[in-house]
Amino acid sequence: MAVDAGRERAPYAADPRASRGRIHAETSSSTRNPFRRDSDRIIHSSAFRRLKHKTQVFVFDEGDHYRTRLTHTLEVTQIARSLARALGLDEDLAEALALAHDLGHPPFGHAGERALDACLAEFGGFDHNAQTLRIVTLIERRYPEFDGLNLTWETLEGIVKHNGPLTDRNLAPLGRYAERGVASSILACNGARDLLLWTFPSAEAQCAGIADDIAYNAHDIDDGLRAELFGVGDLAEVPIVAELIGDIGAGHPGIDQARLVHELIRRLIGRLIEDVVAESDRRIARVRPLAADGVREAGEPLVGFSPAMAATDRAIKGFLLPRMYRHPRVMRIMGNAQDIVRDLFAHYMATPADMPPEWAQDCADIPGRARRVADFVAGMTDRYALIDHARHFDSTPELV
Repeated sequence: MAVDAGRERAPYAADPRASRGRIHAETSSSTRNPFRRDSDRIIHSSAFRRLKHKTQVFVFDEGDHYRTRLTHTLEVTQIARSLARALGLDEDLAEALALAHDLGHPPFGHAGERALDACLAEFGGFDHNAQTLRIVTLIERRYPEFDGLNLTWETLEGIVKHNGPLTDRNLAPLGRYAERGVASSILACNGARDLLLWTFPSAEAQCAGIADDIAYNAHDIDDGLRAELFGVGDLAEVPIVAELIGDIGAGHPGIDQARLVHELIRRLIGRLIEDVVAESDRRIARVRPLAADGVREAGEPLVGFSPAMAATDRAIKGFLLPRMYRHPRVMRIMGNAQDIVRDLFAHYMATPADMPPEWAQDCADIPGRARRVADFVAGMTDRYALIDHARHFDSTPELV
């Protein structure tokens, strides 16, 4: 079956009619199911609009055609929907989770996250997944009846767990949470709604998680080539990429590089999606979940790469790490960006009254102030952070 063809709804797909509901009860819509409403609320949020001016890898003034957090998010969403459609899952829930997955990123991408995490070392650290949860449950203030977006349980669960369980069944933290513990904002939400932190998430959330990997593997190759951090010839060491380049050259002799790169990215995304669909079908056929909770309790992810493609995924990341993410040019700019975030955090910790009035509230105790300042700084776009830094400091680094 072609992966872009629709498939009959699977019994283990999330069912909006059987949603565990919202924290605050609301009247149902006559035209949109609960997961569709979640997607729409995320799209209309302030945090989503700000993704337009937040860094993916290259800051906004390095060029108009590099990915931003917004364009990355849209690409992840398209891939997540494609996977959900091919697997007979709920496309609206997969879309909502893809749209929300990066809302919590601060300015300057992972560099900004590292800086805020260091600033908050004494106060529980900073984690962009936990920050996304704070945004959709607390920080967004659009509705008269409640703070946040009042998203469904299924969307909250997927936001928190799209990369897998956070704890074991006794709530002992796992993986990257083992050393520092699960973020307090996640634990607070879990206390109110029991997000089953010990299980895997829905199949739709797993689609969103793997779609993120597919999207940034492909578009970071594209952006790295555009930035001339490496050349097409360098990609020969990544087997599947070399194979695709050879196939394109054989089928289109003399093709110009711009078209070659576009065709490479198109085929790479297609190959990765096809692999996930085939591998997920194999896992699902073995486990045979009868409902969405069967996916959660499977004890392993049911949506993912085959072993061979997982090795390719690691090879792509291994190629990009030294040539792109740790390229001296990128590291220099991101080092300056971290300085800007650290400066802003320190300034507002010392002078919280310099924040807008709605942000300067509840800053009397130091831990509360630290989290309040982090919320304010994390919500900044790259451009706003630069302008704000220049207002408070005599010298602001140029991120070029």
